Amino acid sequence: MIDQKRLIERGESYGLDLAPIAKKLDIYADFLVEYNQKVNLTAITDPEGIENKHFIDSLLLAALPEVQGRLVDVGTGAGFPGVVAKLYKPELELTLMEPTGKRVDFLKYLCERLDIKAEFAKERAEEAARKKWREQFDVATARGVAALPVLSEYCLPLVKVGGVFIAMKSDDSTELAASGGALSKLGGEFLRREEKKLPDGAQRSLILVKKISQTSTVYPRNGGKIAKAPLK
Repeated sequence: MIDQKRLIERGESYGLDLAPIAKKLDIYADFLVEYNQKVNLTAITDPEGIENKHFIDSLLLAALPEVQGRLVDVGTGAGFPGVVAKLYKPELELTLMEPTGKRVDFLKYLCERLDIKAEFAKERAEEAARKKWREQFDVATARGVAALPVLSEYCLPLVKVGGVFIAMKSDDSTELAASGGALSKLGGEFLRREEKKLPDGAQRSLILVKKISQTSTVYPRNGGKIAKAPLK
């Protein structure tokens, strides 16, 4: 479905060798579009859109040196960036966290087709952090439109001390300057921000937060409070 040659060439422009996984990414794209006809997974279904906005986007995260060990993809949806990261770095121990049962079913079928191993957590992040997943991961990531304090409260409680939370933001993330208090309350500290540009010109900010101390048991709060009253 996708243009594998085009994807490989675009990967090279970012210093990524995608030749070993191009075929599996093609299988991924084909299955995604097929399954999307019965379960809402993505609004992006054209080949080039999938290549740029799903695959290259996910690979920019996967290529970071901090992405290693045990990775949880929070609210993974159709598997971005977690499944792509696992294809790029097979040594990762991947947990796909997604509360919607139909999407979890898709992820299970997908991983079978791609012959990759993953743990599937049909959980909301704020509930998972009260269970066996609390402070168990080297890396937590989330790709979403929520403000950084909200994403941080979902993700940082899942990260072990010494690990990192990586927020994937589609804007210039100007809210970062106002997020210091929230990060501190959750045991995090801003590490760095990397600005990337996707092949179609769209901006991508990768915000890395180091987990420097255990998260207080006060957090995470319930989902309603997180959304209505973000930490300051």
